[in-house]
Amino acid sequence: MTKYIGILTAGGDSPGLNAAIRGVGKAAQGYYDMQMIGFMDGFRGLVDNRTTRLDGGVLSGILTQGGTILGTSRDKPHRMMFAGKKQDMTDVIVENYAANHLDALVCLGGGGTQKNALQLMEKGLNIITLPKTIDNDVGKTDTTFGFDTALGIATEAIDRLHSTAHSHHRIIVVEIMGHRAGWLALGAGIAGGADVILLPEIPYDIENVAEAIRTRVRSGKNFSIVAVAEGALPKDQAVLMRAAEARKAAAVEKKERKSAKKELEMLQAANSSHTVTLSQQLEALTGLESRVTILGHLQRGGTPSAADRLLATRLGTACADLIEQGEFGIMVAARGELAVPVPLQEVAGSKKLVPMDHPWVESARRVGTSFGD
Repeated sequence: MTKYIGILTAGGDSPGLNAAIRGVGKAAQGYYDMQMIGFMDGFRGLVDNRTTRLDGGVLSGILTQGGTILGTSRDKPHRMMFAGKKQDMTDVIVENYAANHLDALVCLGGGGTQKNALQLMEKGLNIITLPKTIDNDVGKTDTTFGFDTALGIATEAIDRLHSTAHSHHRIIVVEIMGHRAGWLALGAGIAGGADVILLPEIPYDIENVAEAIRTRVRSGKNFSIVAVAEGALPKDQAVLMRAAEARKAAAVEKKERKSAKKELEMLQAANSSHTVTLSQQLEALTGLESRVTILGHLQRGGTPSAADRLLATRLGTACADLIEQGEFGIMVAARGELAVPVPLQEVAGSKKLVPMDHPWVESARRVGTSFGD
């Protein structure tokens, strides 16, 4: 009997999503004679039952396109805004899954999507996920599609900023995406030859950062590039943030959770302009003009790199194979050149952070890069 597959993209957009949709669809339809429908705008479209047929004509030509032809949203099935309040819509999703006669639902997304997919699996749905995010922080996979493209964009930005930093004898502070994981800032900082790299995983001392720049000045180098992840924190703020996160995680009563959540949100808000503050501090401490460049959503846009197209296609076709084999409740992870099924219970909530002793960190230190620690 023909199998019917649903697919959606959730969370932030990312290069390679269309390549993954195409990989799943072409393998499922052309190799296994399955039928595939897409749900528009993530889990919101699944609740609203807004679908589109994904036949060969639709899939043709999307390999090189950025973004996602299905649209996306950050809606969570168990906390979706309806009628002015947040409601649990998972039962509606179960109904729509059955109404569309689905044999499986494929969810493409990052860490949040893995958690949401696990909840749907626990409701009895046949779920498979694929790991996408430019942050490269999904656990249990070597890499995520979207990361390589964003890495190239951020590296090129640093390359271009070198000329103006050198010409004007300035400090250029480049803010790169990454709230909790610094893979993107680390990789782009190394590849772009940044003099200082600041990561969420390695809290910094502003005086150490300034001294690294002053040392360059004393050696005749009158400019510096500072690559900073948006979630990087000075040591004192990092202590406060981690303590607030721990209190929130340990809170049992609803009142305690609300209080801890509010405290955490206040700390995060205070850190929202942290890159500008960092730039001002460095200017005052070094005597060099300092300018800020925030790459923002530029890193998520445009044509996916060859590596991301290849990875997304590889994981997408493996996804179709696993559906045919009846393997569900899994994420299709990249392990070397293999595509490996990993139980969603192991993936959900698992965040891949940069280890202090990671080879990239060690290599950066060997070439004289400062982490401000």
